[in-house]
Amino acid sequence: MTIEERANQAAQWKATGIYNCAQAVTQAFADQIPVEAETLKKLGAGYAAGMGCMESTCGALIGAVMVAGVVTNGKGTPRISKELLQSFQEKCGATICKDLKGVETGAPLCPCPECVRNAVLALGEVLGE
Repeated sequence: MTIEERANQAAQWKATGIYNCAQAVTQAFADQIPVEAETLKKLGAGYAAGMGCMESTCGALIGAVMVAGVVTNGKGTPRISKELLQSFQEKCGATICKDLKGVETGAPLCPCPECVRNAVLALGEVLGE
């Protein structure tokens, strides 16, 4: 499966409400993660509406960092996380959920399914996929 296919599938899962942002990203890489799908879903359950219910980091970005930690065996994950954050910010315009949704400004920067798509694409770029 290409990174674009993973990104499209994850965005569709989020758009249809099957998964929250973090869950959609982690599920897109389920074939590369040695954890049952149901456990993976539970791990991402707390990141709906970003960490802290829109007050902090976007759940899609959190999901991508979680996947990075597993697929790299934790080697270089801090560096990868920094690169992920930078790429995601370039693609979406922010990394904080409430900023992405335009909670305080009334001007959303990036809809949730696009944040999910961009998180998967950013992870693919950082991992060289």
